[in-house]
Amino acid sequence: MSHEQYQSVIEALHECMEACNHCYDACLKEDNVAHMVDCIRLDRECADMCGFLEQALVRNTPFAKELASVCAQMCEACGNECKKHDHDHCQKCAEACFKCADACKSIA
Repeated sequence: MSHEQYQSVIEALHECMEACNHCYDACLKEDNVAHMVDCIRLDRECADMCGFLEQALVRNTPFAKELASVCAQMCEACGNECKKHDHDHCQKCAEACFKCADACKSIA
């Protein structure tokens, strides 16, 4: 099968990775960085997983379902943490994470 079947998931993964990376960077610049530790950690892990899964889908990994399931869990965890914070970057990240989690669930 071709990776084109996953195109909408690949796009959601890329958007989520970008949102998480932006949120990660913005959180590091917040006044109370200690309050943002969990958000920063989950942003990094989610961005890394989304980037990995995006690449894996493009190369037609035989583990698409398994990786997508884990990625959906990570995206939901990151989204749940980000939505706790009022910062615009956190709210946008949460939105991208939940969209990506839904996309991943569609192939998991």
